[in-house]
Amino acid sequence: MSGYAFRSGVKCGYPLPHAGPDARLSNSLSNSVAAVLVGYGLPCRATPDQAALEMALAAFLYNYQESNT
Repeated sequence: MSGYAFRSGVKCGYPLPHAGPDARLSNSLSNSVAAVLVGYGLPCRATPDQAALEMALAAFLYNYQESNT
């Protein structure tokens, strides 16, 4: 699965090659993503699963299989 994200006119293709742990995938980022989802009207859980959201973000952003070949 691949996707494109647009920000300030820049087109970025995902997934990216995996280069190792990424400190940017933090609780702060997952909280921000959860807030955006709620802002778009998606339901909010009382106790969000931070680890699951961080893993989902990593799976979308990085192609882990590339690093194993």
